[in-house]
Amino acid sequence: MIKFKAVTSVFWVSIALISVFIIWGAFFPTNVDYVLGLVDGFISETFGWFYLLVTTGFVLLALFLIFGPYGKIKLGKPDDKPEYSYFTWFAFLFTAGMGVGLVFYGVTEPLTHYYSPPSADPETIAAAEQSMQYTLFHWGFHPWATYAVLALTLAYFKFRHRAPALISSAFAPLIGARSKGGLGVAIDTLAVFATVFGIATSLGLGATQITAGLSFTFEGIPNTLATNLIVILVITVLFMLSATTGINRGIRYMSWLNIILAIGLMAFVFILGSSVQMIESFTTTLGNYIQNLPSMTLGMNAFEGDRGFLDAWTLFYWAWWIGWSPFVGTFIARVSRGRTIREFVLGVTAIPVIFSAFWFSVFGIAGFETNTAQGGAIHQLMSEIGNEVALFAFLESQPMAAVVMGVAVLLIASFFVTSADSGTFVLGMLTTGGKLNPGTGVKLVWGVILAGTAAVLLWSGGLKALEMAMLIAAFPFAILMIFMCFSLLKALKSEHGILQMESRQRQHDPKFREKQQKELRKMRKGFEESLPDAEDGKEL
Repeated sequence: MIKFKAVTSVFWVSIALISVFIIWGAFFPTNVDYVLGLVDGFISETFGWFYLLVTTGFVLLALFLIFGPYGKIKLGKPDDKPEYSYFTWFAFLFTAGMGVGLVFYGVTEPLTHYYSPPSADPETIAAAEQSMQYTLFHWGFHPWATYAVLALTLAYFKFRHRAPALISSAFAPLIGARSKGGLGVAIDTLAVFATVFGIATSLGLGATQITAGLSFTFEGIPNTLATNLIVILVITVLFMLSATTGINRGIRYMSWLNIILAIGLMAFVFILGSSVQMIESFTTTLGNYIQNLPSMTLGMNAFEGDRGFLDAWTLFYWAWWIGWSPFVGTFIARVSRGRTIREFVLGVTAIPVIFSAFWFSVFGIAGFETNTAQGGAIHQLMSEIGNEVALFAFLESQPMAAVVMGVAVLLIASFFVTSADSGTFVLGMLTTGGKLNPGTGVKLVWGVILAGTAAVLLWSGGLKALEMAMLIAAFPFAILMIFMCFSLLKALKSEHGILQMESRQRQHDPKFREKQQKELRKMRKGFEESLPDAEDGKEL
């Protein structure tokens, strides 16, 4: 049961608004699809440049935090130790960050770009090379820098200054006490909205791919909307059961399972495929990516006029990562206490980028070879049925196909469960005043809401409707993230000055220390007054 005293007004406002949306989609699905299309088209055509500049800013900020003067500041008290080992921490990052997406797009995206590259001639060696380069671009530093910036901001204020684990808390250095009033409620409600639609998109991707896998493996299971809805229902029950166990049992154990299954599947494809070419593709793609990163990052095709690839892929991804950032960022912040800023940003950006580069090199090259050997059959199936069949059409040609496809379905379902479980955990935190361990009742309510949102959006317009809803929610949240960055830098600059003065004070004579002590107390008092109010510390 929900303890009503535990939830905040953000819970009730969010539930009311999302319920209206679900009812609207359930009774007027065509209208939902039409309205979402209008709004999404306007944002994409008018503000595409905004997404490019914002995500570029996140990458630059992440680099500054790694190499700048604030890298040694710890996300916690000076004697705090990391709560989780590196393996568990990286498993959390992988599971929450983009596990479902890597499995869904591992074969699909490289193959799609091979037939429709940004500028090269289709179905050529140049197209294959450009395909791998842009795939890594979409899954590289930009998404992880976006996650890192938001997660770092939350972890810094929560674990170093005992603020509530809320998006609104990060705005205290900019807007003061208003972060606890109506403006704070609006900020957290927007974060809930972006989280719900971001996770619903993930659930939709997972459901359609599980359905495709079951349909490929078992002839009697049709690949239809009804099957998708049944899959959502079954998985919802599973992740709600997992949600009752808490982060240190359900999510942790499922994350371990995810990373082991994913590495196992990748190793299987790597060993049986063109291993040398995959390694060469990994190094070549990584080099091309780093060399062409500036031009890819800021390219808007202003003079060519062809925006098809940019709108369909790059801008979609940038909005997707921003839409996912309140969920992923809040979860990453929750599991990152005790790490320094430099260690945190390096861990959240560099390791996942390298893993993603190798993942796409393995599945991309294997997909190219299998598709070519079959005379383009995989791409034809993608065109006729949908992108969700690409992985299973590829695995169908592998040794022990039925077993491997079963493992793939299990992996997707496991990612599905863990992402949804993590999502309910984050939504519980955002709607209970930032509690690090929200109640089971609140998480179960959000589980039902997530499943209902995913089902309604699939009903009204399939994956396209899910994607459009997420992109729309991401736009205003991107604006909030800009202010969060300024708030973080303001707080870090103030605290760094204090830490430097404290260090110098310890090295000088008593007279100097006495003189500086007054100024130091004044600086620290002003800095602490700019921070969000601290909690009682019971959950720390």
